[in-house]
Amino acid sequence: MNSAARNSRALALSLATLAWFSVLLQCWLSLQMALRNGKSIAGGLESFFSYFTVLTNLLICVSLTCSLSAPSSTPGKWFSRPDIVAGIATSIAFVGLSYHFLLRSTWNPQGAQLLADVLLHYAIPALYVLYWWYEFSQAALRWMHPLSWSAFPTLYLVYALIRGSIRGNYPYPFIDAARLGYARTMLNSLGLLVVFIALGLLFVALSRVRRRTRVLQ
Repeated sequence: MNSAARNSRALALSLATLAWFSVLLQCWLSLQMALRNGKSIAGGLESFFSYFTVLTNLLICVSLTCSLSAPSSTPGKWFSRPDIVAGIATSIAFVGLSYHFLLRSTWNPQGAQLLADVLLHYAIPALYVLYWWYEFSQAALRWMHPLSWSAFPTLYLVYALIRGSIRGNYPYPFIDAARLGYARTMLNSLGLLVVFIALGLLFVALSRVRRRTRVLQ
């Protein structure tokens, strides 16, 4: 293994370790909160897995772990594809941006919760985008890729709305159908989906610029 490959593996391993720490810290905090509120551990886990932030960070954990531990396996190869890494980068960048502009002012986390908040919404998004930039951004991406990447947030929305209709609560205020009604919820969701696709197109454009620059060198 040459030095470039070693550096790439070290970067992925460091990011995977930090991502797992962040997700497990938030899981522990969610379970503690659930128990304090008289809920069961199962209820705490159900609430924990209801957030797009958690699911996207967990996707990073799983993808990096598969590509590092079993690179020749089907999951390892799939999660090492440049278009898949770019799709995950788009999703986690969307997490960071939507949290910063829509949710940051809705609460005031302290202590360990503040640490988890910063890691999940800022540190991991920034580091994973940098990981994509240094390791995968020179690969060819198609302009249609963001449409396929948007399947992830779309499926999440369906899951969140079904769960919300059953549980009577929704993970995010802008998709709270019980309070906003389904018409406003769908309008909000459509707007967010447009932002997601636009962000994906930005990743495609950056990749094409990086690739063209490399060819000209």
